[in-house]
Amino acid sequence: MAEYIIKNGFVFDPTQGIKGDKADIAVKDGKIVKSTEVSSKAKTIDASGKTVMAGAVEIHAHIAGPKVNEGRNYRPEDKLFTYRPKSASSRMAGGFSIPTTFKTGYEYARMGYTTAMEAAMPPLYARHVHEEIKDTPIIDEGAYPVFGNNWFVLEYLKNKEIENTCAYISWLLEASKGYAVKVVNPGGTEAWGWGLNCLTIDDPVPYFDITPREIVTGLIEANEALGLPHSVHIHQNSLGNPGNYTVTLDTLKLAEGFKAKNKFGREQVLHSTHLQFHSYGGDSWANFESKSKEVMDYVNKQKNITVDTGCVTLDETTTMTADGPFEHHLTELNHLKWANVDVELETAAGIVPYIYSPDIKVCEIQWAIGLELALMAKDPMRCFITTDHPNAGPFTRYPRIIKWLMSAEARKKQIESFKHSAKMVEATHIAGIDRELSLYEIAQMTRAGPAKSLGLSHQYGGLAPGMDADIVVYDFNPEKPHKPEDIEKAFSAAAYVMKTGVPVVINGEIVSNGNKRTLWVKAKVNENPQVMRDIRDKFLRYYSVTQANYDVSSHFVPNPHVIEVDATH
Repeated sequence: MAEYIIKNGFVFDPTQGIKGDKADIAVKDGKIVKSTEVSSKAKTIDASGKTVMAGAVEIHAHIAGPKVNEGRNYRPEDKLFTYRPKSASSRMAGGFSIPTTFKTGYEYARMGYTTAMEAAMPPLYARHVHEEIKDTPIIDEGAYPVFGNNWFVLEYLKNKEIENTCAYISWLLEASKGYAVKVVNPGGTEAWGWGLNCLTIDDPVPYFDITPREIVTGLIEANEALGLPHSVHIHQNSLGNPGNYTVTLDTLKLAEGFKAKNKFGREQVLHSTHLQFHSYGGDSWANFESKSKEVMDYVNKQKNITVDTGCVTLDETTTMTADGPFEHHLTELNHLKWANVDVELETAAGIVPYIYSPDIKVCEIQWAIGLELALMAKDPMRCFITTDHPNAGPFTRYPRIIKWLMSAEARKKQIESFKHSAKMVEATHIAGIDRELSLYEIAQMTRAGPAKSLGLSHQYGGLAPGMDADIVVYDFNPEKPHKPEDIEKAFSAAAYVMKTGVPVVINGEIVSNGNKRTLWVKAKVNENPQVMRDIRDKFLRYYSVTQANYDVSSHFVPNPHVIEVDATH
């Protein structure tokens, strides 16, 4: 592979504590190396007057799989937004809130993202997920199988069988080529099969006689017994309901007393995802208000928790989630079209279009809450920028969110444009926050922090020698005066992006599809005959497919990057 030196850029790298120093980054054989290790033939990339960071890491987005594809079919009007290639390296691609696989890869790369994780994979449809991952260019990807409403898990945890839970998780991660343990509305999605829900952590799940409290606690215990790279990744109960911050705090407190047990540098045992949707006060939409302070006060003190924001972008979008009862609730609110499906023995899903209008008070407050969470975070290495794509808005709005977080002026201008600005200000904290995040903090929230949470800090999210050569150059000079719009413009179309030593974006345009990989975890446990008998029995009794047609075979996974965990001892 070619050798490169990226010279004279302002480097921001939290993995090495570099905060805007002018430095050179050398690349050889797809890895970052010391400048002395490349030859005189190394190609020079002039980054003078520009910002240099590692490739960004997306910790939570819905970008591949059956509900994403159904969303594309379901919303033909979303395809009016089209990407027309300017080079032979890219293809025609469309979609705004639900972009095609090609546009997904292109748009992430243009913004400087080189890794993205699909946030909710139904194991039954894992083959579909991996087909779409394979079809998505440039970016490395992994997927989180959902466990929080799985019949095996509910039965094992009801009986306090942690060893069997571990064995099942290990089997399912390998069968689905999954990366982490995902939990969506624990117990509530299964209750939806009876037309019910679990709105608190102590509501019983019909038939299984288990509560969300027991599900979350048991899965944390199993996750740490296995020593998996990422913590349990939780979409909590009562998403999107006024007053739900109390349920959020009850769930976060379940992590107390647990200590991370892994070899990957991860220090947390629980990741709370799209926290904006879980930080609501009031008892109705009439007195709906922000409770971001109460939630972040706890998160800031509890060091074994990470969170992502789920920022609202004020766009028309498409909500999609494995939280089936929430989507039914949403369509009852906005009376737009609705799709719902139950995935046998495992999970469910729903899809509803939604418009986050700047003329609606609730949407204005939601916008404020997402930004407040990031601005109140005392440790940016534990708080990550997301939109829960596409639920709070498309991931292509990350540059706009970064602008709002880096510029109090931009936030003030947005607040003044709201129809109900006075009422929004009264119900939130945003107007009283003058903090402006630095480029170093943005690198923590979008690069080093997510990579560490995923157990990938040895490889992703930084620019230290030995790490993957995922490097981004933004046309943004931190030493010169700038307008808020300059921030959004720079982060929307990177001047230069390198993926594992291969240039993939130059001046905002795709020049190569790179050399993408699929990330998945292989967890070794002691042989467990009971669990294997249970699996065979349920496939014969309940599943509509045979076990042989369930597993994701290796040919579905392009250039697999397997992370092995040995819990057999």
